[in-house]
Amino acid sequence: MIDKKFLQEQAAKQGFSISDAMAADFDQYAELLIDWNTRMNLTAITDPVGIVIKHFMDSLLLLDALQKNACSFPAAAKLIDVGAGAGFPSVPVRLYRPDLQITQLDSLQKRVVFLQAVSDQLGLSAQVLHMRAEEGGKHPDLREKFDLATARAVANLRELSEYCLPFVKPGGYFVALKGYDVEEELAQAEAAIRILGGQVQSVSKYTLSSEARRSIVILQKISQTPPKYPRIPAKIAKNPL
Repeated sequence: MIDKKFLQEQAAKQGFSISDAMAADFDQYAELLIDWNTRMNLTAITDPVGIVIKHFMDSLLLLDALQKNACSFPAAAKLIDVGAGAGFPSVPVRLYRPDLQITQLDSLQKRVVFLQAVSDQLGLSAQVLHMRAEEGGKHPDLREKFDLATARAVANLRELSEYCLPFVKPGGYFVALKGYDVEEELAQAEAAIRILGGQVQSVSKYTLSSEARRSIVILQKISQTPPKYPRIPAKIAKNPL
């Protein structure tokens, strides 16, 4: 499916060392993605080069941003991918860091079935949950239980923060994979981030190709999120923080 040497070369450019065995797992993931994509809408990116650059490398930038900004991300840390979709960034991150304990949350049942199949076939031991973010953020087994929450979503950072920060334990991080020009969105989200118990730790910018540019926004959780958050989507839309 993918050119494994190309994956390893691209990873090396970003400071990642991918073994042959690890590259084989990435290749198997790509094959599953394309196979299942014929039956459901998982991704518009189906060419091997695009999958390597725009999915795999894009996801791994999360780890580079954490390391570059001296954010503590210990062995066996617990990570939740909110709105996990086709598994980005959580599956590539878990393939590179097999010590991590990952939870994948998605509101669409068919995507949950796909994610469970990926976990089973690649041996990820992921916890895959069919649940909306606003439900999960108030669930006692999930609320403030994670070292790291992440989301690769088009939603505004102000909304994403309300959905994702409740999952993060104080001292942990919410890492948002956003578009390259994120400054205005970040300014709009400042009040929400503060209300929800977070603060902006860093913004890291990357250019993987002329068509693949990314900002990684890291928010640190510095205090507990007030119990009334997250609210239901209608209230978030009507009265944004």
